[in-house]
Amino acid sequence: MTSLPQPPTTPTDPHSPTGHDHASHGHATGGSPGGHSHGHSHGHGPAAPVSKHLRKVIAAVLIPFAAAVFVGMAVLWPGGAPAHERTGVGFDRQTQQGTVVALAKVDCKSVNASQVPPTGDTSTPEGREAQAAQTGECKKATVEVASGPDKGRAFFEIVQPGAPRQLEKGQEVVVAYAPDAPRDLQYSVVDVNRKLPLALLAGIFALAVVVVGRMRGVFALVALVVSFAILTLFILPAILQGSNPLLVAVIGASAIMLIALYMCHGLTARTSVAVLGTLVSLLLIGLLGSLFIDWAFLSGNTDDNTGLIHGLYPHIDMSGLLLAGVIIGSLGVLDDVTVTQTSAVWELHQADPAMGPRGLYRAAIRIGRDHIASVVNTLVLAYAGAALPLLLLFSIANSSMGSVANSELVAEEIVRTLVGSIGLVASVPVTTALAALVVSADRTGPSAAATVPQPARGGRGRRRKR
Repeated sequence: MTSLPQPPTTPTDPHSPTGHDHASHGHATGGSPGGHSHGHSHGHGPAAPVSKHLRKVIAAVLIPFAAAVFVGMAVLWPGGAPAHERTGVGFDRQTQQGTVVALAKVDCKSVNASQVPPTGDTSTPEGREAQAAQTGECKKATVEVASGPDKGRAFFEIVQPGAPRQLEKGQEVVVAYAPDAPRDLQYSVVDVNRKLPLALLAGIFALAVVVVGRMRGVFALVALVVSFAILTLFILPAILQGSNPLLVAVIGASAIMLIALYMCHGLTARTSVAVLGTLVSLLLIGLLGSLFIDWAFLSGNTDDNTGLIHGLYPHIDMSGLLLAGVIIGSLGVLDDVTVTQTSAVWELHQADPAMGPRGLYRAAIRIGRDHIASVVNTLVLAYAGAALPLLLLFSIANSSMGSVANSELVAEEIVRTLVGSIGLVASVPVTTALAALVVSADRTGPSAAATVPQPARGGRGRRRKR
């Protein structure tokens, strides 16, 4: 009688809380007729066990770092944005909600919608627009204030035919309130209300994440909420209070990294390696960004919004604010790269536990090269898309590439893109090397030996009866 080959036993992790490997869990019966096998995976995916010594080493690095991050947050905690008197300029103005309750067509000339230049010159774009506005048909909108102390009060808004924002009856709008202006000019329409479509789109996004990601998706959404909370409750108010923008950005980004990665991927050695790889890359981005922002004499004060910030809070270091934006903007893509590389190394080790650290590194770095090519291209195109109107202006002016790149507006985006891309490229070999060393450190131990699958026996065995 020929005995049937026994199925390989499932390795256990003596250091895990449940006494078995968190990676997979299954039961198999193969020695009796009608035997079957089934298994399931836990939510945080497969992870090869590491030795207790390695866990202590990782903890010795990450626990002091995490403690320093949260102590830094406690020390720099702003307690809210500082109060100031509103200027009424740009975003710094009082706004209320309103509704367009009536809309009538009127002659633009009768309401003095626009004046032709005194010289009568219509060769300029402004002159042509003014003449068209005088001879065209305008709209007179009656807008009712829907919130605030003047709720129910109505005012009129003239909409020229060539205006980029046209109003419709029943449309919800955002109105600006200027208390120091004459009563008839205190309210004006500044934008349309987009809350409903934005909320609906956010709901569709959350539903898609949960349906596809299930519990992982839920944790990802919670981590996203925490990230925005740290950004709005700590990073922005602390910078407004006068704290160093670079220090605030490093502490805030580190807190987001720790909470988001461990919440989404579990408190495991694999996640800890991704955290270490992200941390090294963030430090590199901070150093390079600081060097080249100073060397290129980038002030960070290049448009109306940054000019308004500098006017309201002159004590803010605008170049430091630019560097803080580079660090925070790179963090999201860094998380993606480091987690992917760490998971690739762990999966390769699970597939071939006998593979050494050098073999793991070589195999995983081939995956990383593909990831680098796609991520860097994505980052460059994202910044180019955001700056597309500016690039169009330079194209209209027939400016050379050298003069375009030398302008501070474009130079900021170049430095932001290239510094972030260098950090992304560096994160791949750094994270891959760390993961390969950690996952193969105890490959000759009993846990690793148990994970090596036994080869199937050759020859003719007795066929099972069904």
